[in-house]
Amino acid sequence: VQLQASGGGLVQAGGSLKLSCVASGSTFSNIAMAWYRQVPGSERDFVAGIDWKGDDKLYKNSVKGRFAISRDNTKNTVYLQMNNLKPEDTAIYSCAVGRLAVIAGGFGPWGPGTLVTVSS
Repeated sequence: VQLQASGGGLVQAGGSLKLSCVASGSTFSNIAMAWYRQVPGSERDFVAGIDWKGDDKLYKNSVKGRFAISRDNTKNTVYLQMNNLKPEDTAIYSCAVGRLAVIAGGFGPWGPGTLVTVSS
């Protein structure tokens, strides 16, 4: 599966962005997907995950209530709606393929990321 994330950019604190990740391959609708983020010099950090049907979702505590993950299996696309952005959300965001249909199966590999910069 090849992944391509897009939608990043520069936004002021309190603003919103919506990221998209398109996956190639026929297995997309059968696997969980996730978003991660990484600040240069730090480890990659889980942000949000979604199961194969879109029924089960998991979020990093610091983004709960502000970010929403969703997917459209007809378009092989997973989304991350980010609202009320904060400067500490600044990072490179990338999507990841699930190893199973459920979130608990873990994720990887990751695709190239898209940069989100939040100014104060």
